[in-house]
Amino acid sequence: MDSTALRQLLGGRRLSPAQRRIARYLLEHPQEAAFLGTVDLAERVGVSQASVTRFAFALGFETFPEFRAAVRSLVLTQPAATAPVDELNEIQLLVETEIRNLRSLRDNLADPGPLREAAEALAASQPLPVMGLRVSAPLAHLFGYFAAKVHLDVRVLDVPGSLLEDGLTRAVDAGASWALAFALPRYPREMLDALLWAKRVGLRTVLVTDQPINPLTEHADLVLTAPVSSHFAFDSHAASTALCAALLHAMLAALPTERQASLEAFESMASQREVFLAD
Repeated sequence: MDSTALRQLLGGRRLSPAQRRIARYLLEHPQEAAFLGTVDLAERVGVSQASVTRFAFALGFETFPEFRAAVRSLVLTQPAATAPVDELNEIQLLVETEIRNLRSLRDNLADPGPLREAAEALAASQPLPVMGLRVSAPLAHLFGYFAAKVHLDVRVLDVPGSLLEDGLTRAVDAGASWALAFALPRYPREMLDALLWAKRVGLRTVLVTDQPINPLTEHADLVLTAPVSSHFAFDSHAASTALCAALLHAMLAALPTERQASLEAFESMASQREVFLAD
């Protein structure tokens, strides 16, 4: 079974630690979990039967049987046939995993509501702190570079510890209401500290990460996900980069007209100054 649809069902929700354990079990054992009752599922996961029932409610279902029927339908649905890959070499096969990740991201964005909600919140925050540590720092800088062309005050924070906490605190003092955090695996402990500090100083957070259930998602207000490929020697972030671009696109649409016009003004000025080489 392609787990994309099941991840969509579980994604974008704020879950308790017990509910996160249930969700993780569903993702790891979908064929089995789809046919378990509340008692059996609770026993497998190591939580109470009431936790299983509340989990179904948290995902928007009125009863657990209704939730189980939805999961069972996803499990029994056969994925669409894919093109044969017998003739692909090893590197091409690795790239093929990223193509599947991009398709998964595409399917997740069939409902653009969560993306637009996050974009509108970030667009309204003045200033806008953007956090990214270790492997996630380049994505934070990429977002910050483009966002700064239309957003009046973007502050990229990529140094963990007290310096990051100071940056968040100063952003709040200047009027910030939201922060954006990029957290791709492996998840630094310092990012958890940063999310907790953001909440402490009154910031709400949008988290861009690779899966809806991980050690950081319960500490964010909004979660956007794009799968990361671990088949290369080092992780590949093609889908995460595409999600970053989509978030920028949606944020631009949420900004006032005069800020959107500033992008055209920059292009005109860059052309006059011959900033870029001609094609």
